[in-house]
Amino acid sequence: MNQSTLFITHKALPGKREEVRRVWETHLMPSIQERQVHDAYFYCYDDGDPNTIRVFQRYADGADAQAFMQGPAYEAYVAAVTPLLAHPPEIHAATVAWAKDKAAPISETA
Repeated sequence: MNQSTLFITHKALPGKREEVRRVWETHLMPSIQERQVHDAYFYCYDDGDPNTIRVFQRYADGADAQAFMQGPAYEAYVAAVTPLLAHPPEIHAATVAWAKDKAAPISETA
């Protein structure tokens, strides 16, 4: 298994964070709930900034993140959310090296 993760930061325009969430709920949440490749997904409000959303996604297979971001649901989301954002989302990919989680593989150290 080649797990991967994405850390995504959305910076909404002032006062638009709830609108961004509604767009996410409309376009992405149903798709995420149906997909088995997301084995973890957290949509979080930043406690220190009322306009920032932080998302953590873990995929069972590293290639699935790219497939999801090239699908029609994601394209519709981007079109609808872009006018509500201060700048494009910051997306950082990471490979799981270790996790305390039943769904994540435990890596052996030498």
